[in-house]
Amino acid sequence: MPRPEPLPLNFHNPVAVRIAMVVAMGGALLSFTVLPILSWLAAGFFAALFYRRKTGSLLNVGGGVRMGWITGLMMFGIWTVVLTALALPAAISGRLITTFQEQIKSSPWQDPAMLAQMNQMLRTGEGIATAVVFFFLMLFIFIICLSMAGGALGAMLGRD
Repeated sequence: MPRPEPLPLNFHNPVAVRIAMVVAMGGALLSFTVLPILSWLAAGFFAALFYRRKTGSLLNVGGGVRMGWITGLMMFGIWTVVLTALALPAAISGRLITTFQEQIKSSPWQDPAMLAQMNQMLRTGEGIATAVVFFFLMLFIFIICLSMAGGALGAMLGRD
């Protein structure tokens, strides 16, 4: 009897979503404690590996990338919720601006004109919003790309 056609790797595949969610929670938890970059890469890798083991279907590199994408989206969601919960009290009390300004002062950029311009930008609501949006955009790109690369690696190395 021929093997049934596997479900496509997307959010309508309950096995893929379940595996991605478990791996995303583990990867996010691990990335809060040690080496986030390595944890994001490993999450995509293990999502592809566990999916292959659970379903028995071979994943090509594209399938591994899709598993990494699903896992990365979930990890980004977890990171967004946690970072927002941690930053909200600081934002309400006004310490968030002070923290941003301290980080700018200790930055490797030593151009006084640029530092003054960045400090001026952070004194406005639009400037703070721009900094926060830029931060989350970069976080999204890093988490997604590394998870997708890990998924591709997991699909390639997970073959017999």
